[in-house]
Amino acid sequence: MPGSAPAVSHFRIEGGVPLRGDIVPGGNKNAILPMIAAAVLTEEEVILHNVPRIRDVDAMLNILAHLGVEFDYEDTTLRIRAAQIAHFEIPKTLCRELRTSFLMVAPLLIRIGKAKVYPPGGDVIGRRRLDAHFYGLRVLGAEADPETFEFEAHAGLHGRDMFFDEASVTATEHIMMAAALADGTTIIRNAASEPHVQDLANLLNKMGAHVDGINTNTLTITGVASLHGAEHRIVSDHIETGSFIALAAATGGEITVHDTVHSHYWMIQRVFQRFNLTLGFDRHSVTLAGSLEPRIQKDIGGAIPRIDDGPWPQFPSDLMSSMIVLATQSEGSVLFFEKMFESRIYFVDRLIQMGASIIVCDPHRVVVTGKTTLSGQPMSSPDIRAGMALLNAALCADGESIVDNAGIIDRGYENIFEKLRSLGARIERFD
Repeated sequence: MPGSAPAVSHFRIEGGVPLRGDIVPGGNKNAILPMIAAAVLTEEEVILHNVPRIRDVDAMLNILAHLGVEFDYEDTTLRIRAAQIAHFEIPKTLCRELRTSFLMVAPLLIRIGKAKVYPPGGDVIGRRRLDAHFYGLRVLGAEADPETFEFEAHAGLHGRDMFFDEASVTATEHIMMAAALADGTTIIRNAASEPHVQDLANLLNKMGAHVDGINTNTLTITGVASLHGAEHRIVSDHIETGSFIALAAATGGEITVHDTVHSHYWMIQRVFQRFNLTLGFDRHSVTLAGSLEPRIQKDIGGAIPRIDDGPWPQFPSDLMSSMIVLATQSEGSVLFFEKMFESRIYFVDRLIQMGASIIVCDPHRVVVTGKTTLSGQPMSSPDIRAGMALLNAALCADGESIVDNAGIIDRGYENIFEKLRSLGARIERFD
């Protein structure tokens, strides 16, 4: 099976070099993973283009291989044909590799009427509820046991009106897939509407589904008898783009990111403006000029500004870590309020050890005061986004840093080593 970089590897970084150049982000990580599950909804071939070469894609393909689903992964094109499904159970070792393993429940219920999985894995960034998944599947008529993670839908699924108590991305994707082939009409209220959720809905519609309300918080899905094959290009990853812009800004460099969708960056653009950084947008690119100097803009009245995350279209939680590093290299003080995950900002301990001026208020809030000089040191990546942020910090720091557990970054960022080298980073990789 095509693989990404080794899971056990390390980066050696010599900091202090402004990063400059052009990159093209990979396909959206959070779009391709549910799309792989969606391809199992039909017996016909689904062709996906712009598929990123990341470890999480490999993990989902390992699940397909276990189920007996045929696929071919060449360059950035993935062909999936689930003509037959050999098993209804996914082993624990495969489930714990990533969170989206849980999204295989709906396709298995649709195709063979039952599923047996195990609690999913993924980044350890705090409690990540599965309640909305169980709620949605039960409302559609499935039997769902939260103790054994066994699911049955021998009488089929039936469209219903439902309301999520949180705008969960994976639950919205999961129930949207199930509802696409349920009998009748399903309405999902308080649905997530992130770009990757929209992209999955677009794929389902190409496969013959009837999903309305895309880019809103109310989805109406009219069930159909069957879905067919389709061909689709994955939208580019706005999280990767934002991460690289933050990296270039923190190192005092400049960057142009190509193959972007302007509407994915409205809130991201506003947050960069709080750092005195104006982004330039062309039809399919975004640029950070090299003449800009990061400086925190106070709120009206002179108050310290607050940056917090939230469901789309609010600022993405996945970019909070990189923006915290940028704040250490910006003049002024800013409060970060991570509302969605209680363990996401624990990585700031590494930044404090490097010399950053950060006050940890509680598990959800930190105050960062810059600009500070960071000193290189050994550190380890606790999760995908914190790993990218630590690379950013190492590239800003004086001296050499070693980032262990670098393979975890490969789960979400395609060719990260090659892209950093192309921007002028002094970085080596060793296993």
